[in-house]
Amino acid sequence: MRVATMTEAEAARVAVSADEAGIGALRTERGNLPLDRLDVRATITGLVARTDLVQEFVNVHTTPLEATYIFPLPDRAAVIRMAMTADGRVVEAELQERGAAREAYDTAIAAGQRASIAEEERPDVFTMRVGNILPGERVSVTLSLVGPLAFEDGEATYRFPLVVAPRYVPGAPLDGDSVGDGYALDTDAVPDASRISPPVLLPGFPNPLRLGIDVTIDPAGLPLGEVRSSLHTVVEDQGHLTVLPGERADRDFVLRIGYGAGTQSLTLTPDADGEEGTYRLTVLPPAAQTAPRPKDVVLLLDRSGSMGGWKMVAARRAAARIVDTLDAHDRFTVLAFDDRVEAPDSLPAGLVAGTDRHRYRAVEHLTRVDARGGTELLQPLLDGLRLLDDTTRDRVLVLVTDGQVGNEDQILRTVSTALRGVRVHTVGIDQAVNAGFLGQLAIAGGGRCELVESEDRLDTAMDHIHRRIGAPVLTGVTVTPAGLDLVDGTQTPARLPDVFPGVPFVVAGRYRGPVAGALTVAGTTRDGKPWSATVTAERHDNAALTAVWARALLRDLEDAYVSGGGPSGGLEERITTMSLRFGVLCRFTAYVAVDSRVVTDGDEPRRVTQPVETPAGWQPPTAVPRPPLQPLRAAPMAAPPFHAAPASMPMPMAPSAPPAPTGPSGPPGSRPGGMPYPAPFATGGGGMARKLRGRGSSRAVAVGPAHPQAEQVRATVVEVRELAAQEAARLREAADRPDYERRELLEDLGSRLAALDLPELRDLTGALTPAAIAERPLEDLWRFTLEALDKAAGNPPQAEPRRAFWKR
Repeated sequence: MRVATMTEAEAARVAVSADEAGIGALRTERGNLPLDRLDVRATITGLVARTDLVQEFVNVHTTPLEATYIFPLPDRAAVIRMAMTADGRVVEAELQERGAAREAYDTAIAAGQRASIAEEERPDVFTMRVGNILPGERVSVTLSLVGPLAFEDGEATYRFPLVVAPRYVPGAPLDGDSVGDGYALDTDAVPDASRISPPVLLPGFPNPLRLGIDVTIDPAGLPLGEVRSSLHTVVEDQGHLTVLPGERADRDFVLRIGYGAGTQSLTLTPDADGEEGTYRLTVLPPAAQTAPRPKDVVLLLDRSGSMGGWKMVAARRAAARIVDTLDAHDRFTVLAFDDRVEAPDSLPAGLVAGTDRHRYRAVEHLTRVDARGGTELLQPLLDGLRLLDDTTRDRVLVLVTDGQVGNEDQILRTVSTALRGVRVHTVGIDQAVNAGFLGQLAIAGGGRCELVESEDRLDTAMDHIHRRIGAPVLTGVTVTPAGLDLVDGTQTPARLPDVFPGVPFVVAGRYRGPVAGALTVAGTTRDGKPWSATVTAERHDNAALTAVWARALLRDLEDAYVSGGGPSGGLEERITTMSLRFGVLCRFTAYVAVDSRVVTDGDEPRRVTQPVETPAGWQPPTAVPRPPLQPLRAAPMAAPPFHAAPASMPMPMAPSAPPAPTGPSGPPGSRPGGMPYPAPFATGGGGMARKLRGRGSSRAVAVGPAHPQAEQVRATVVEVRELAAQEAARLREAADRPDYERRELLEDLGSRLAALDLPELRDLTGALTPAAIAERPLEDLWRFTLEALDKAAGNPPQAEPRRAFWKR
């Protein structure tokens, strides 16, 4: 696109001073790309966040401009307001049915009026169009949203995504024009691919916009602990956290807030008018008492091109940690996938017993997995679910990926039926992770979604998965009202999840009548005993809770729509009606703002799609030949397989137009359709002992003298003193955990020591076999273990605090 020079008067209107440019930003007197400024202003109150996102566009051309920006938002947040500011006037947007909103926008642009429209493409991907921006003019659009903070194990997480990472788009290209302005071609598998694929700036491009993030935290009565920013540098000033100038919008903003233990609650928020209101129930989980049932586990590891670099290293570590959690009573398999689905050649086909030998071979295979190819996710999901067919055992599927696919709807729709009875845990590894899709998949499978934005975060996340991959503390959960009239069809989540350790049970919905009553939560514990808790209602006038509930229910309904409800089921009408009634944006509505002033002669404006940053940590692709996807070698499918040739590369590095296909065959080293494959990323990796031991409370593969690799493991083991000190610190951190968890930790430690076979700790290794742990009193064994570790570490003996009787 040719960029014309502005007049001096126009240039003066958009000039940016050197002070405003920020460290590392490139600015000229005549502006830069259409999106000039991005401000995130958040107020966190307890476990709810209200955020205002300001997008400021500037026209550096000599003709009117229409700017398109494809951007992310938190997938659980509710967009409740939009306003456009231009030439000193603020125009409030109206929430309309999506088709009507588009018509209103197009009509305004044709009439020469300024207008803007915001549309949802995915739960966490949105499109903003701002039209008839005059030469040299600035137009800003503000989106207001509210959403809950994720909370578990005493820590809340505020995550605000800042870039839509490229997503793999399978399927055959469709005929005709694309429906959006992105680089990707629409396909039969992803018919709106062009609406979720913003062009990507070349690596090393100067900072294209001014990024501002300001967060205020009000703990709302909860004890406030440490506050940490994972990926951006922040400064604190009188309760406000701000990012330093010059930070780039190439990764999520992640803020972790330590909160003390809260209490269970039932809040009722009546509507301003009418006889209804919103309830929100929060119940703390009970402590688990018994060991989980034997389980079948399928581990899916994404090895596609977008996983290159640190993500592949972290994904291999995560997968190895998951394998380490298993024992001989469990069965498992590991499937690595890109364009193909591959199981370890050293293991039998299908599920195998979680013996030391099988776990060792699986971990050994994982150390050789590198990044390559495209993200064909549907086939491995179907393969994995097909293997989980034994209903007498706990069935678990764990997906380790960055989630960068464009056919989320197709995947959820296809696998929704097969997910029944299977618990799905997702581990998202990326600094711009596709959290919306991974959260949906975990919710559909009644499991957990752990997001890992750095290797430092990996160990904590894997500790959570380690604790949750077994049976939850409560199953068969029900909620019963007492003196409270609940409105049918408004409960969210629609499917009550199992309750896991450290994660509050939260359910919301609508009620009728007076602000009074109670709710009783009941379920069955891991040892088969009944458990219940009754919570009395209290009034809480906070309209944000209604918006949070409405967004959650709309997500449930949208998932049902994707999974087969479709237009014929009446869900689209219900979703649209709910969205308009409660003022919350969804996929069938849109916010549109129209300025009544006529500012142009109605000619079509110059159209520019805002390019986005290369996501932090992503690797540029090069051409590497790959064969087409092959299904896993196994029994016949329970559902028909999905076969689709890849149609676009997962990491486009062009700032504007998409690369043109070169024909059916393409150049050497290309995919069907002429698209190149990403290069494999070679990763080195330290010794096997370090891979097996890890840093968290995982179970290592036992490699004793019977294994030929034992000497290699011993040769690479870290210094004994460091190891013993690390293990002692880990146990002391877990001193207040329930007895059954502490026994599991001792078993895990015994398996790690058995794998390393250290002479200095051989006596302790013998004391920590499963049989020995079962025979000896826990407190005596716990004290003996710490004394032995302290001695090996060269530390003086420490007096251990006596545990209160109610913690034993």
